[in-house]
Amino acid sequence: QVQLVESGGGSVQTGGSLRLSCAASGNTNTSYCMGWFRQAPGTEREGVASFDSDGRTTYADSLKGRFSISKDNTKNVLYLQMNALKPEDTAMYYCAAGGRLLCAMARSSGRLSRSFSYWGQGTQVTVSS
Repeated sequence: QVQLVESGGGSVQTGGSLRLSCAASGNTNTSYCMGWFRQAPGTEREGVASFDSDGRTTYADSLKGRFSISKDNTKNVLYLQMNALKPEDTAMYYCAAGGRLLCAMARSSGRLSRSFSYWGQGTQVTVSS
């Protein structure tokens, strides 16, 4: 079992920045895929970025250049740095963890599947104009 706890959400104005954190604990694997997703009211949960145990990353095309995913392996914390935020970035942001195949699929398809085994509770990001 893996526990994921997100933090770092909040309210910012357009153009601002936030860094989300996802602390992982429990039966964490040395071979994994971790991802950030977001879901705005009335929409489907969409993949934002992924990070695998080899340090390879993927991003949703629309977010490349503004968002950056990274991981501190000593602390077992996944980060999402979000810059130049826009009102359309307003959503609940979720961290997820699963097998490394999920990241490989994202690299080949350009889309992050929602088939992760473990999910956090989410952290709210609100961007005002």
